[in-house]
Amino acid sequence: MANEQEDFRKFMKEREKAAAAYTQGDPLPLRQMTTMRDPATFFGPGGGAKNGAVAVAEGYVKDAAAFDKGGEGHFEILQMDASQGIGWWTGFQRANARLKGKPGAVRFNLRVTEVFRREENVWKLVHRHADSLEDAQQSKG
Repeated sequence: MANEQEDFRKFMKEREKAAAAYTQGDPLPLRQMTTMRDPATFFGPGGGAKNGAVAVAEGYVKDAAAFDKGGEGHFEILQMDASQGIGWWTGFQRANARLKGKPGAVRFNLRVTEVFRREENVWKLVHRHADSLEDAQQSKG
């Protein structure tokens, strides 16, 4: 459905803003678009995994506390689609973020896949898989 795809494209602009807020230490925009219904999963850049909506949402809030104001970032979307209440995107998330207790900016280059579902006519994040682009490239060699 073309309208659902257009709606998802508009939503992804808000998703990118939520990512920018997150890398400034503000988890609220991401928290508001994260599901509170199971199933939900998060496979983080550090290699860990969280399972269950509450654990995932709490993890996002806890992890955002490591960031400080002054960073910037953006998505490079390679593919994106939405149909029958499921939306997804895959690509790269790049950021120069400031971490509490560290001088200067820290560069992040992540490979990302996210999956969303419509809940009461609102897109909600149900799965995020992010890993380091550099680690992935080194493991090929």
